[in-house]
Amino acid sequence: MKQNLLPAFRLTLVLLVVCCLIYPALVWAGAQLAPAGGQGETIRHKGRVVGYDNVGQNFTRPEYFQGRPSAVDYNAAGSAGSNKGPSNPDYLATVQARLDTFLIQNPGVTKAQVPAELLTASGSGLDPHLSPAAAAVQVARVAKARNLEVAKVQALIARHTQHSLLGPDRVNVLRLNVTLDALQNR
Repeated sequence: MKQNLLPAFRLTLVLLVVCCLIYPALVWAGAQLAPAGGQGETIRHKGRVVGYDNVGQNFTRPEYFQGRPSAVDYNAAGSAGSNKGPSNPDYLATVQARLDTFLIQNPGVTKAQVPAELLTASGSGLDPHLSPAAAAVQVARVAKARNLEVAKVQALIARHTQHSLLGPDRVNVLRLNVTLDALQNR
């Protein structure tokens, strides 16, 4: 037993140094290379922070574009999906309720026009982006609520669409809504 105790103790010390000092230091150093030094990119409006670029928010008023639903009620401390499968009756009822609400809020939009991302939460529950199609289906409601021309709102979506070589095009909902607020306050 004595011959096993010393190597086990040495291995414990080595792993303690690697896991508790070296690895966290490497992760911290890598985060410093990220935008805003790993603290998250803040979005400001009128000089105050209104949110983060990579964290979705809940917009319910008709003059705002609505993002993806959240399985964690937009709580960034508890990022997670719902873990309910597509045949789960509770999940199906939740999706149907979201669809019904969306159709009431967006008259003239048909069930077939509503992208699935507006009815289902993302894996993190905090997705800040929508596809351009999911933003476009909300244009009439937002334009009417803000007394703007539909073409002007469509142009804002086009301006805020981020193109990617590896993934789908996307629109940051918070940035789009902040731009709409800035446009209204001119």
